[in-house]
Amino acid sequence: MSRVRVLHAITMLEPGGAQRNTLDTVAMLDRGGFDVALACADAGELLPEARALADVELVELAHLRREVRPIADLRALAELRRAIRRLRPDIVHTHSSKAGILGRFAAASERVPIVVHSIHGFGFGAHQPAPVRAAFLAAERAAARRTTAFIAVSRGNLDEGVRLGLFPAGRARVIRSGIDLAAFRSPRGGEAVRREFGIPAGAPLVLQIACFKPQKAPERFVELAAALASRFPDAHFLLVGDGALRGALERGRRDAALERRLHMPGWRSDVPALLDAATVVTLTSRFEGLPRVLVEALAASVPVVAMAVDGVPEVVRDGENGFLVAPGDTAAAVARVGAVLADPVLRARLAARAPDGLEEFERVTMVRQQEALYLELVDAAGIRDPGSGVRARGGAVAPDPGTEGGRRA
Repeated sequence: MSRVRVLHAITMLEPGGAQRNTLDTVAMLDRGGFDVALACADAGELLPEARALADVELVELAHLRREVRPIADLRALAELRRAIRRLRPDIVHTHSSKAGILGRFAAASERVPIVVHSIHGFGFGAHQPAPVRAAFLAAERAAARRTTAFIAVSRGNLDEGVRLGLFPAGRARVIRSGIDLAAFRSPRGGEAVRREFGIPAGAPLVLQIACFKPQKAPERFVELAAALASRFPDAHFLLVGDGALRGALERGRRDAALERRLHMPGWRSDVPALLDAATVVTLTSRFEGLPRVLVEALAASVPVVAMAVDGVPEVVRDGENGFLVAPGDTAAAVARVGAVLADPVLRARLAARAPDGLEEFERVTMVRQQEALYLELVDAAGIRDPGSGVRARGGAVAPDPGTEGGRRA
């Protein structure tokens, strides 16, 4: 059989789980069975990595941005349609809200036979004003009608999609976010990290890695640090990431007089070393898909304390490898982190159980499961000659047997 042509589309290649999943997928898809292309905005911290990928045709879109801008969005839609017309993919696989909506409309307009959308968390929720939330939900429902199959990174996201009427359960399956587990199971470099930030050996270090945007609620981490600082006078706090909320976070740090103990170095590529230095990892998000950083922390045998949103309880087993707290309950997070810092026996028990049961989060498993889905969909769509540019003549969507019910263009 000819190789299947797959075009992935994502909005912005900035540090994040959806972006990392997408880059790993396009890099690792079997080139014996798939031709691979990637469409994304022409900006983003991870764009150089995409440009360096071998055997991946990169389409950089000048008008694709996260913000809702009607004129630019129409131009981005036109760019996507031109790319699809030229590449003639058998499958368009979209990620993230903006590229997910525009990409699926573009694919439908160009009669792409198979359209897959990955849900890495929903871009709408209770944190938004009702009219904004309703508009996003309406757009998602319209795009869903143009989607062959859905991938959710968590069971929580899949169930929410069914509840919202975006798709029936039989058109979706869970494929976990995948990481290179081996890179985190024996991390090194923690001593160098501590020296860099002036953190004494043995002093508690609370770590959070997240984009500085409302979804991740990093201001809660600053509140947590302020609440714990007096109880643990030798503790340090490391908030790794960047984004639009940096100014507000720096003001919060200054107001709490934590300039010497709350470190905000920006994005870092040495995540295993950061985890090797950490005593506990936190996550304060308002909503999530399935946060890779928690899997990475657990693989490195670091206990976690996280707010129990969406897919988080599918990673964190409360009281076994870390603690879950109610969404938005910063006081409970403070209490749980304080308990971990104060009790070395508890800390050791959580750390010993942390790596258990992570095999389903191996990135090779993620990629192979996506390949299997692609081939099922190609077969179900009746595509006799993948890669030929011939449009499908119909066919059923392959159900999920495992669930219920670079070059520049």
